[in-house]
Amino acid sequence: MRERALRAIAECRRIATMTEEPGRITRRFLTPPVREVHAHLRTRMEALGMTTFVDAAGNLRGQLRSTGESVRRLILGSHIDTVPDAGAFDGVLGVALALEWVGIAQEIEFPLAIEIIAFSDEEGVRFGVPFLGSRAVAGSFDPSLFAIKDADGVTMEAAIREFGLDPGWIGDAVLGKDAIGFVEIHIEQGPVLEASSCSVAAVSAIVGQTRINLVFGGHANHAGTTPMRLRHDALAAAAEWIVAVEALARRTEGLVATVGKIGIEPNVGNVVPGVAQVSLEVRNADDTVRAAAVGELLASATSIANRRGITVERKNQLEHPAVPMDERLTSLLADAIEAAGLPRRTMISGAGHDAMVMAARVPTAMLFLRSPGGISHHHAESVLEEDVEASLRVGREFLLRLAKQIG
Repeated sequence: MRERALRAIAECRRIATMTEEPGRITRRFLTPPVREVHAHLRTRMEALGMTTFVDAAGNLRGQLRSTGESVRRLILGSHIDTVPDAGAFDGVLGVALALEWVGIAQEIEFPLAIEIIAFSDEEGVRFGVPFLGSRAVAGSFDPSLFAIKDADGVTMEAAIREFGLDPGWIGDAVLGKDAIGFVEIHIEQGPVLEASSCSVAAVSAIVGQTRINLVFGGHANHAGTTPMRLRHDALAAAAEWIVAVEALARRTEGLVATVGKIGIEPNVGNVVPGVAQVSLEVRNADDTVRAAAVGELLASATSIANRRGITVERKNQLEHPAVPMDERLTSLLADAIEAAGLPRRTMISGAGHDAMVMAARVPTAMLFLRSPGGISHHHAESVLEEDVEASLRVGREFLLRLAKQIG
């Protein structure tokens, strides 16, 4: 497995050179570097005997026929787009390892057909909407998204056409009923596995997410002539609320809450801030806990605003429920981890993944690999050779068990 592991890591580093920005890994939905990635992956897929095509959402798909008469398929894959100045392994490692799993499947004469999907968009960087690729495959793509424009004023529909695809065929990207399951392999993107000295884990669920933008509206005024008791400082109100956000998250088990973006008007050193725009993101694996936390935080924002004589408005951006992974496939993955001589471990994913979208269409499981330093979405992102090799051993055991179960 060591040779396979080294090849998968080398693939990620090679694909990292296919970027919009020299010296930085940036690859957004259907930008020119995506063509390079497709060409490279097509070569790898076809060398494995797979037939390839790109669907109307820009997903590269490789299909391997079954060794017998079965028409059922196992789906493997992850995404090939990135955030700006990304690491080499987020998403791409899942595609590189899927290729190696196909090679292993051929060695053990796996009885099902296999399809690899290199999803075109998971991060949502170009158009501000994530999971475009998996939405199309899962049958949850909203055609109204075609009208959204990127920072250059290009609509999504135009971007798809410029890539040589027909958005009118988006419905044909939907996964058929012959798919028995989807497995995504992904780096953890956090410090949990490293803290427990584990190479891999099966994911039991993906947390639910709420994203809201709040606008605190006060009164801008001269900073030198406006007494403190007569101020209606929007930034001070926002700051008080941000501290309340952190406090609630710290005292609530499993809850993470983040204010990661602030905009201030007029943003001048000698003017009392009149407007403060802030983001709120709340995540938890229990939707009830998450909803209660969001409700408390919104009530807190209103209370702070009223006491300070300012206004607060909100705009909901995203509401996504927690997504449990398929119990049968997750149990098989956990069994495979143990059979590979590794500690049996399951964990919750604090980040969103294509798997959360695919789970609505097909039984879904995820395998996490340790992220050294807990670093991701950063050029210092890395993996350990031993962990990649471990994931391949797990893959072999998983495929053997799945073959036996469906045989």
